[in-house]
Amino acid sequence: MGGEHGAGSWYLCYFLHRLLDYRIPEVESLAKLFGCSGKLQWRQAPNHHPDSPFYFVRLPSEDMARSIAKRSVLVKAIFEIWGEGSTYEELRAAVEAFPEEKKRPYLGTEVTFKIIVDTFGKVISSEEQIKLINSFDFIPFQGRVQLRDPKEKFWFMETDGRVINNGMPAPLEPSVDGTRLFFGREIGGADRSLVTKYALSTRKYLGPTAMDAEIACLMSNQALVDTGKFVYDPFVGTGSILVAAAHYGALTMGADIDLRVIRDGRGPDCNVWSNFKQYDLPPPVGLVRADNNARPWRPNLREVFDAIICDPPYGIRAGGRKSGGRKLLKGIIDPYIIPDDKRKEHIPSTAAYILEECVHDLLDMAAQLLVTGGRLVFFYPLSREEGADNKLPDHPCFQLLSSSEQILSTKYSRCLLTMEKTSEYTDDLAARAQETHLEFKKNHAKLLDAKDKLRSLVFTPSGEVLQRVIPKYRGKYV
Repeated sequence: MGGEHGAGSWYLCYFLHRLLDYRIPEVESLAKLFGCSGKLQWRQAPNHHPDSPFYFVRLPSEDMARSIAKRSVLVKAIFEIWGEGSTYEELRAAVEAFPEEKKRPYLGTEVTFKIIVDTFGKVISSEEQIKLINSFDFIPFQGRVQLRDPKEKFWFMETDGRVINNGMPAPLEPSVDGTRLFFGREIGGADRSLVTKYALSTRKYLGPTAMDAEIACLMSNQALVDTGKFVYDPFVGTGSILVAAAHYGALTMGADIDLRVIRDGRGPDCNVWSNFKQYDLPPPVGLVRADNNARPWRPNLREVFDAIICDPPYGIRAGGRKSGGRKLLKGIIDPYIIPDDKRKEHIPSTAAYILEECVHDLLDMAAQLLVTGGRLVFFYPLSREEGADNKLPDHPCFQLLSSSEQILSTKYSRCLLTMEKTSEYTDDLAARAQETHLEFKKNHAKLLDAKDKLRSLVFTPSGEVLQRVIPKYRGKYV
């Protein structure tokens, strides 16, 4: 994996062995957040599988490596490597050859330290760990061993290179032993406590599609969320994504088509606002009942948000809805006027919102409201069935930076798309988007008519299924 960023030093990035497709894009995003320009350079240990948790990355400074490790949710730790090898003898020779001037500041009498033994793909006993720690007596440590909160932590890491092992991806060449030993100084480690702190199991107000805390934090990292930035979620639901954004210091705002979710919740002490109060986070600057298909924003409004992060409805757990309804779409209620005495408690009718239309509206809205250089981060569903056409959405205002797949079942997966706004949203683009929007609505109306005709064949006026006529539809449309 080549890159454009050639300055700095190589550091070993030890990833958690989860969400494999998300790991490198997160570090790339955090590097940009902390001031690194250009694409990072990456390399692996010889013969390591791409799914291996060990990657070397070139970073401009140790401070940046420390900042990335502290903020990341998928990095276990980042190290300055003093030596590596395929055998213990190679490792010892490499450590001894590491420049003395680089080792000296961490070996003095005033430095407390400890050595941590970590293995991937195998398990070793406590006795073996102690034996390994004692084998590093060739390093002239002068300081005192301190197991709790030492000033410096040194790690010995070993990967099991066998083809059949306890979880380690097989070597690229099965005939080659992929075992690798590393010894290095920890630069920084991830703080995974926030995943526990914001766990959904302790959340006061939840919905069926509430975003997992780990993924919400990961999305915020991809979106470069930071103190003072303005973040918007147009499908806010119970606010899980905005909770993560607020944790990182952002001002937040959300919208949802379901007024009851954002206004009422389950009572005065169990709603979106109480979720922020639970974690002592600043509440959103506003929650709006809005339809992404009929946006309330002024047509000439531009560049409001620094990031838009969302999980659009795509029908696997909950289907998308937009303003409308069969009666309204067919013109039976025309004009659609709400009496004054009904306005306060009125719940507008809605119609199905197909994925293609939903994503088109999202991209166009983001192109209008994101600042140039701002990021749009959202999930997009994919089919895992053979021959499926999984073309990713695009827009002339955006550059796709990364797409990271997460498998949900044997039939479906979802892809986290990270896009950056690279060009201005012009009147010409707005006109083209409006044409596409009207075409979507036209095609969608035809689709609704087709479904209605199908339902008239399958259901009696009382709603009972005509099993004897079309038995194969039983359950599918109930």
